Amino acid sequence: MTDSPDYASEVFSDPGLWGNQSFSSNGSANGTALHDPMSSGMNKVINVLLLVIVFITMVSLGCTMEVSRIKSHILRPKGLVIAVVSQYVVMPLVAFCLVTAFQLTEIRAVVVLICGCCPGGNLSNILALALQGDMNLSILMTTCSTLLAFGTMPLLLSIYCRGFDLHSAIPYGEISISLVMTLIPCAIGVVVNYYRPKYAKIITKVGLTFTFVAVTGIIIMTSYLSGGSILTVLSGPLMAISALMPFIGYTFGYFISWPFKLNQSEMRTVSMETGCQNTQLCTTILKLAFPRELVGTLFLFPMVYGFFQAMEAALLIVAFRCHQRFTLKKKEKYQPANSEDRLKEACEGRAVTEAPKSTNAATSSPS
Repeated sequence: MTDSPDYASEVFSDPGLWGNQSFSSNGSANGTALHDPMSSGMNKVINVLLLVIVFITMVSLGCTMEVSRIKSHILRPKGLVIAVVSQYVVMPLVAFCLVTAFQLTEIRAVVVLICGCCPGGNLSNILALALQGDMNLSILMTTCSTLLAFGTMPLLLSIYCRGFDLHSAIPYGEISISLVMTLIPCAIGVVVNYYRPKYAKIITKVGLTFTFVAVTGIIIMTSYLSGGSILTVLSGPLMAISALMPFIGYTFGYFISWPFKLNQSEMRTVSMETGCQNTQLCTTILKLAFPRELVGTLFLFPMVYGFFQAMEAALLIVAFRCHQRFTLKKKEKYQPANSEDRLKEACEGRAVTEAPKSTNAATSSPS
């Protein structure tokens, strides 16, 4: 923590403060070097599993998309523009404000800012589906934010992380893989839904069930292997930032959509797309940009951030489902009475209209 009154200008304008020499006396961000709790072989296995999970998930989500709705969002890209602005303008600014407010020093501030500058990941698509969002808009948002990352990430990192040359650490290859792993599986799902819609529902249900089971298993395994190391990251300021950033993103994304007259489904989608960051991409940048003895345990910060963004989204999903169920029960409670009244009125109206007809028929038959 620093007591400088002009913290923001000091931190972001003095390259000497941000240079690697300023950390050499500490040895690492936390004073001790961190050994990776998982072996390189285990990391490779997890990465391969994640690729398989992402592919299956995106095919499943693609099966929920419709060509007509995709065209509609492309021709009227209001939601896309809001999401892109929220992702690449608001979230980096939120990270900067939190870094300034908590007066983080040196490498800790850089880690938070890198996380704030990362594009949205595929987790937002799953969360949008759970919130009954617009999946066509969600997939398009993820695609656009990932595609724009090639140009926006170098620009944002150069603005917010002065004194560090992070251009060489931006994993363009991983961004490309992320883009491909979004477009190709989704395209397969769209084709299946267009030509074989009856199979699309089965694929979606089976695929998302597999995703839930596999992701739960990976979370349990990684938590078991690196749980002790994660606890060293959970200092007060970093823990508060990990909780506040996604919450601010979700809230801002939802309410900024209201003046632009997006429907509720689209508003929930923009909310998820704004608050979710690609934590895996952030971890890769940290590993490429800084030596392990310098960054210390802080390379696990994206994992902590990912935990908070998932838990907060889960709370929003539970709240939404409870509200939905309460509203449905309320409608069901009053619907029978309305139906009976309408049926009674219809029967009375039919009796009134049939009575003159029978009278007319009786009077006209003798003649």
